[in-house]
Amino acid sequence: MRKRLAVVVAVALAAVGLGAQPARDQAFAAFWAAANAAEASARAEGVVATNIAFADAFARLREGRTYRADAGRGILRLSHRVGAREYPYTLDVPESYDPARRYQVRVQLHGGVGRPDGTPRGTGGIGALAGDQQIYVLPTAWADAPWWSETQVENLRAILDIVKRTYNVDENRVALSGVSDGGTAAYYLAMRDTTPFSSFLPLNGFILVLASPSMGLGEGLFPNNLRNKPFFVVNGGQDPLYPAARVEPFVRHFQQGGVETEYLPQPDAVHNTAWWPEVKGAFETFVRTHPRRPLPDHLTWETDETEVSARAHWLVIDRLAASADAALPDLNDRFAGSQLNFGVRASGMHVTSVMKGSNAEQIGLLPGDVVLGVNGRDIPSGVPLVDLLSVYDPKTPMTFRLAREGKPVGLSGVFEPEMMPHVVPIFAHARPSGRVDLARDGNTVRATTSGVAGFTLLLSPDMFDFARAITVVANGRTVFSGRVTPSVGTLLTWAARDNDRTMLFGAELPIALP
Repeated sequence: MRKRLAVVVAVALAAVGLGAQPARDQAFAAFWAAANAAEASARAEGVVATNIAFADAFARLREGRTYRADAGRGILRLSHRVGAREYPYTLDVPESYDPARRYQVRVQLHGGVGRPDGTPRGTGGIGALAGDQQIYVLPTAWADAPWWSETQVENLRAILDIVKRTYNVDENRVALSGVSDGGTAAYYLAMRDTTPFSSFLPLNGFILVLASPSMGLGEGLFPNNLRNKPFFVVNGGQDPLYPAARVEPFVRHFQQGGVETEYLPQPDAVHNTAWWPEVKGAFETFVRTHPRRPLPDHLTWETDETEVSARAHWLVIDRLAASADAALPDLNDRFAGSQLNFGVRASGMHVTSVMKGSNAEQIGLLPGDVVLGVNGRDIPSGVPLVDLLSVYDPKTPMTFRLAREGKPVGLSGVFEPEMMPHVVPIFAHARPSGRVDLARDGNTVRATTSGVAGFTLLLSPDMFDFARAITVVANGRTVFSGRVTPSVGTLLTWAARDNDRTMLFGAELPIALP
């Protein structure tokens, strides 16, 4: 009731031209004082109700809140709740913290996620892995809440939001690092939630751990998403778990595919961080010289769902298509020699993609098909389609019994595989995914898509000139050209969600693809 009254009063004052500035000051003070994103979203309505001009609202959001001088310092043991579960975490804040200065932040993920509970170890501080003066965020994971889970993605977002509401954080210098399981998790977070972070620094981790069926991951992981941020990677040559010789081929594969990576293998190191004193300088230099670009001119993002992991900076994938378009170059594919290839990629009997011009395309298979039978034989669920087809000789007549969008379909043809590069996927994908690659030049955005029916562009005055037409070209075809009007409501909506002075969006531009 009190909130509604404040809004009504603000509107009334604005309407008669009296007290508008104090009303706006009060509305913004309430907005800045919100404890979390949900509360900020509710209080954003009060700001909009003051009829504030867009330019004024934008300038205030860019300036940001005034930070309290009495914020806690030293090692602070804290926790917050996600759903019904309590998540402990620790902050390690410099005793000399100055609220007038913006601070670099390192989110440090520990190893050993098989622990029985989330109680922080030792003092809870950064300890021996301390680097330059900064704020350290040390969350916890355990057997029932490992780093590679959607609840931990939500947990890390919430913790970082709390820290940014309390301390003067440099939003473009928030690095995420981890050791062992935490290092592996750095790859996971880079593929699921890249937006808040400037760089990823996996230490003694290995991305292939995430591909193990024993991990039980139901969400799709897409290495193409690694291309958005730089990586600093360290592995030990004598590490019995993830030796550098095993990790390095994947590092080189990602480098060749466009992932900016500084790789510092430690030839004599085992599975610990005894090398930190020698590596610390290079580590901190890397973080310092790789600030986040909050509004990058180039983006790529891939997902198989649109609820949790659909956004990267100013791109949101809204809807996936029923079938994929021509495949884009895919970092998930590693090449290992050549072999006869029918032209499908599949998870079990579920066809995830069909190569252009292949034998499979000629016969009529489509992404999303589920193969139920081949040559009159029923196929048990879980049998790999590619392995099954390998027992047939070229020129063998073939019949396929399929389920396509829930309906039975029959296909027939001749098995005529071609000698092609042997592709070994890093991650098996149970569902079709959608991907958007963006490139911006002034007010023109060019998008290349696959498997996407619709996406939204978040437009910032720092990127686009709203006084001129904005043009969007998708897959070589102009899908939008015209003026876009910025909105204070949109500006406040995203400011509440992101809590970021350097990434402000004044308009949403939804794009539907034919």
